[in-house]
Amino acid sequence: MKQLLLLLLILGLSACSSVSVRTDGQAKSIDPPNFEQRYTYWFWGFRGRHAVNVREVCQDKKMAQIQALHTLSDTFFSLITVGIYAPRTARIWCKKDGNQ
Repeated sequence: MKQLLLLLLILGLSACSSVSVRTDGQAKSIDPPNFEQRYTYWFWGFRGRHAVNVREVCQDKKMAQIQALHTLSDTFFSLITVGIYAPRTARIWCKKDGNQ
């Protein structure tokens, strides 16, 4: 039983994932995002649909990078609810004024 719990803990802690898209082909930004929000999904992500309006977030600037990720805390909540509650986090970076 202890081995199973240890295996689940190791899998859970190593199960963070992210998908990043940059509009200029550069490396991922290390600056803090202009927008970060956790969204609720249910049943391993099969229920729940969310959209982020990039124009509202960046206003008169263009988007530089968008990222959807499963953070450590998202993974923790998914594990303790056995996937019934499966949050994901969205982040958006806007281009700086001089980089339009």
